[in-house]
Amino acid sequence: MEDHSLEKKYNKYIVAVSIVIPIVVAVLFAVKLKDFGINVEPLSFLPPIYATINGITAVVLVMAVLAIKNGKRKTHERLMTFAIALSLAFLVMYVAYHMTSDSAKFGDLNHDGILDAIEKTKIGAIRYLYFFILITHIILSVAIIPLVLISYVRALANTFDKHKKIAKITFPLWLYVAITGVVVYLMISPYYV
Repeated sequence: MEDHSLEKKYNKYIVAVSIVIPIVVAVLFAVKLKDFGINVEPLSFLPPIYATINGITAVVLVMAVLAIKNGKRKTHERLMTFAIALSLAFLVMYVAYHMTSDSAKFGDLNHDGILDAIEKTKIGAIRYLYFFILITHIILSVAIIPLVLISYVRALANTFDKHKKIAKITFPLWLYVAITGVVVYLMISPYYV
């Protein structure tokens, strides 16, 4: 039995969350606790953890698709819920890291926080590849929020035809975001202080 009222009920929340999360993350990304006199140690141990979470998310997403293709709806549902939880954990750690640490600059070989002409020359064109991956990762990580929420609510509402249509868009984009999260980390990690 399809429940269109459940979808309608959650639409305003999906819109609100899809707007609020990117704004809050952007604001918190710019906030440095030290600027407010709050002295905390940089949480420099977090980037490899949240990169691993991105990798696990990618694996869980693939497992969830395989589960539903094999008719294991409950397993699929649990895996998708777990993927959402992993993404939330990533988000919290990502914000916490950036609130306590200065951002690494890609190509900053001497770790002085300044990318000079010599460093740019040494890094070369790989810098453009890094920024392409980073920018598409960021843009799609924002775009994926409403897609994930709509997909999830449609499944809860038992509107599986509609769920399947949007999931075909959501899955590859979410998978791209998860995988490129790992790639971005691997590319920037040599430049962490």
